[in-house]
Amino acid sequence: MTDSAPWTIGRLLSWTTDHFAKVESDSARLDAEVLLAHSLGRERIMLYAAFDEVPPANIRDKFKALVKRRGEGEPVAYLVGSREFYSLPFEVTPDVLIPRPETELIVVALTDRVKARPAADARLKIADIGTGSGVLAVCAAKYVPNADILATDVSPAALAVAKRNAQRHKVDDRVYFVEADLLPANKPDMRLDYIVSNPPYITSEEMTELDKDVRDFEPHLALDGGPQGTDVIERLLPAAAHHLKPGGSLLMEISPMIAPRVEQLIDQTPGLERRPTIRDLAGHARVVEAARSND
Repeated sequence: MTDSAPWTIGRLLSWTTDHFAKVESDSARLDAEVLLAHSLGRERIMLYAAFDEVPPANIRDKFKALVKRRGEGEPVAYLVGSREFYSLPFEVTPDVLIPRPETELIVVALTDRVKARPAADARLKIADIGTGSGVLAVCAAKYVPNADILATDVSPAALAVAKRNAQRHKVDDRVYFVEADLLPANKPDMRLDYIVSNPPYITSEEMTELDKDVRDFEPHLALDGGPQGTDVIERLLPAAAHHLKPGGSLLMEISPMIAPRVEQLIDQTPGLERRPTIRDLAGHARVVEAARSND
């Protein structure tokens, strides 16, 4: 970025978009806008009314540093420290996965099932297993106001991020965070109305083929599901069968690559009945549902 012409906002965006395109960014213009808006401390939409403005040197230096890191593959969400999920802003750090739009299908499915319940139902108990940044737990608390949420994760660092997100959205009085592998071992008789989870489901082989910004920057603990992508899922299914109330259900995100295997595992788990798999906008299997049988 060395040139005698002034580095206006418009010129910075054009140069950076071209630069990101050369390093094979799938969203070059958007990345440039998000990073420049973050550097300026403004909403992204405000850039469009300020193309001729020349940001001060310290802002340009900050932006240049972010552009360099993005060019090396670091995800934009980590660079700016946040990502929108279900129309809500969430803090994200390298300790947690970056929320994806596909995961919003779990929130939609959960709220649909809650709406279908009898109006006189008492308070609901929902667990979010492997909460990460807390997006599912926070959304469950925000959009199911008659529910108390248990959010677990094996990572203390991830739980710290999730707690801050719950406080940010003022639901921390109904979300309870516990460091645990799946569900707390000291509550063997706990019964839940719903369990939601976005577990590790990438096969170990696929891990090596992931895009650089995922493979090199996002936590492998939250991605790697083992040789078949089902190491955690195989333990989660019997736990769900034990802890769900009759008629309760598990809503779990999966990869389309392992959908047949996961559906087979549900069919083989005593106490669970498989419901139709939910597909994303591209028609890919994305969320499986396993209901606790009434017997």
